[in-house]
Amino acid sequence: MAPLVKELAQAEGIQPLVAVTAQHREMLDQVLELFGIVPDFDLNIMQAGQTLYDITARAIKGLEEVLAQAQPDLVLVHGDTTTTFAAALAAFYKQIPVGHVEAGLRTGNKYSPFPEEMNRRLAGAIADWHFAPTATSEQNLLREGIQPERIFVTGNTVIDALLQTVKDDYRFHDEQLAAIPFNQRRVLLVTTHRRENWGEPLRQVYLALRQLVEEFSDVEVVFPVHKNPAVRQVVEEVLGGVERVHLVEPLDYEPFINLMARSYLVLTDSGGLQEEAPSLGKPVLVLRDTTERPEAVVAGTVRLVGTDRERLYANVKELLTVQEAYQRMAQAVNPYGDGQACRRIKQAINWIFGFSDQKPAKYDYSV
Repeated sequence: MAPLVKELAQAEGIQPLVAVTAQHREMLDQVLELFGIVPDFDLNIMQAGQTLYDITARAIKGLEEVLAQAQPDLVLVHGDTTTTFAAALAAFYKQIPVGHVEAGLRTGNKYSPFPEEMNRRLAGAIADWHFAPTATSEQNLLREGIQPERIFVTGNTVIDALLQTVKDDYRFHDEQLAAIPFNQRRVLLVTTHRRENWGEPLRQVYLALRQLVEEFSDVEVVFPVHKNPAVRQVVEEVLGGVERVHLVEPLDYEPFINLMARSYLVLTDSGGLQEEAPSLGKPVLVLRDTTERPEAVVAGTVRLVGTDRERLYANVKELLTVQEAYQRMAQAVNPYGDGQACRRIKQAINWIFGFSDQKPAKYDYSV
């Protein structure tokens, strides 16, 4: 949302007010600092050992007071976090219109990913205006009965943020990353955190990675390890102390994006990386059996490989040894955005409130 906040702040007739719940305090603060955003409201709800019940309840209650004070004409929420659902529900209780940014993503399985699939579906059921990143997302919304005039296909704001953050001359402050000869090594960037993969599925992924590093002497793995103990324990057991495997602390947004730009390949169970990495020409192997971003699979920038050890090993080995296969993925067109999503959303808001009589043109990556 950061580039959208900046875009709206420059728009005549629009006053953006920023409310954060800080359900992940450390992850939030570094992004606010990077983009120079000072929240107007900060609920600071994060607590040690928090559950989904805790986050949801504290967010709704805190946002009740925020909305009473701010009295906004429109509440914008993004994506599929618990904060997103809570904010949409809080706005609904006060009968304030809701705009859903990154609307319409679906897997069709309410437990995959969990709880994100239901967070976005419930936010979408409440929303009055839907800013869908792609035509596929638009079709999902239409099938759910959303009126066509309430949907805007904009591309995804995450691509706007990414393109504003990558720097050719970026220098890493982390000593492990600074020491990697990126021009001489092929770096596999790995992230894992999905609840449905905890335990044995993750162990199989890590065993495949260890086998690949042992087989290919020019391959290095960089793995920003999620802070959850359920992830960390298995990572340390399988990959701790393995040569050319760098287990680092979770990275701030800016160094992470620039690390991705220098990597050869991305392996992840994240949703957002399926959009970000292809914008940088990086193939993505998704450690899941379902995805809410099927456009990337169709375009060829992403493969669903799941967590089976042999299947993952075979897919990575192919991309390490068959240059044609690698180039097909690396050079495929990213369907998720051109860096102009925020401008389209601003135009849509101007149209919604009658500041303009022209709706923004749909984003179409095939054009």
